[in-house]
Amino acid sequence: MALDVASRARFNLDKAAVLLLDDTPLGMSILVQIVTGLGAKLLYRCTSVEAAQEVAAQHEIDLAIVDAMAPEGKGYDFVEWLRREAQEPNCYTPTLITTAHTPASDIVRARDCGGHFIIKKPIAPIVMLERIIWVAKAGRPFLFTGTYVGPDRRFRDDGPPDGVGRRREDLVKAAAAAEAEAVGAPPPDADEPPERSAAS
Repeated sequence: MALDVASRARFNLDKAAVLLLDDTPLGMSILVQIVTGLGAKLLYRCTSVEAAQEVAAQHEIDLAIVDAMAPEGKGYDFVEWLRREAQEPNCYTPTLITTAHTPASDIVRARDCGGHFIIKKPIAPIVMLERIIWVAKAGRPFLFTGTYVGPDRRFRDDGPPDGVGRRREDLVKAAAAAEAEAVGAPPPDADEPPERSAAS
């Protein structure tokens, strides 16, 4: 996702309450520098899950930036608690997860705990800004099920922030619609998969 200069100039966290959770002094220092650079003034700096839970129980939070706190993954546990146990509106708080470790299992865990995005360390301020703006503008609906509470993990056909579809069915539908438009035919029904040829 690339931002134009005008988008960056208009974005400011001046009025946002930001919860930061990182159990290392260096990690916290970096997060504070980034968000204050984006205009944030009201910061809740938490070095433990318990402190973050107490803040979320007492104050309204506009944005949470949570370190995964590997290898135990206590940050993921906090996000899951935020989604399931925190009162409204904090249970809907946009949440970014930071981590130095991004194996596939951690990506899945970040998604399944209810985080919006996972950001790999070292964190580039522009990447943080892009993710915050994308979360603010996307407006993904929240899902409440027995096994998952959080933002809809499915992206629309326009794909994730870089605009590239990531599900096979997205690409199939887009190709069928483009082909129909090219020959002047009506696009295929979105609920019906495109017909397969005998050769396929």
